[in-house]
Amino acid sequence: MAGSGQQRAGKKPAKELLLEAAERLFYARGVGATGIDAITSMAGVAKKSLYNNFSSKSELVEAYLTARHEEWLGLYRARLSVAATPQQCVLAVFEAYIDHADLAYENGFRGCGLLNAAAELPVGDPGRLAVREHKEEVERIIAGHVSKLLPRQKDAERLARHLAFLLEGSMARAGLEGDDSCLHAAREMAARMLEAR
Repeated sequence: MAGSGQQRAGKKPAKELLLEAAERLFYARGVGATGIDAITSMAGVAKKSLYNNFSSKSELVEAYLTARHEEWLGLYRARLSVAATPQQCVLAVFEAYIDHADLAYENGFRGCGLLNAAAELPVGDPGRLAVREHKEEVERIIAGHVSKLLPRQKDAERLARHLAFLLEGSMARAGLEGDDSCLHAAREMAARMLEAR
């Protein structure tokens, strides 16, 4: 007979269930508005399971942010795998954001889950740093692709920053409008900018 700490055949581990519930609730309701009881209820586990797997709600929020980052990287890598040119590689970043917007969300698309969470966290919170690192990584990814198009590093960095700001602005608007039309428009603007280079 399996011990109480082991999972039963066919059932996900409590940690996975808790993270899945947190992902759904944090995105749909917000980090601050989502309590531990709601998360454990949706996960179908006891509150003790939460504290056996995460030392605090803050640690669960950090795990959520890491999962969102990894989710986006997966979408980006899938797009990158079919990109043949540096221009297509840059556009793969925009397309990954479109794919993010087109995922099935319980209460509709609300924008970037990372930025939404960061807006609720206090200055100095480790979660805000994790979101900043994600956004900086996206800009570095864009810069890496742009550097293959522009020989001067300063020009590549400037264009990459411009494209990153275009991407983030379009994501914010897409979240407010609840669909991907702003992201498609930003992708087209980015394509025209790259063609002009």
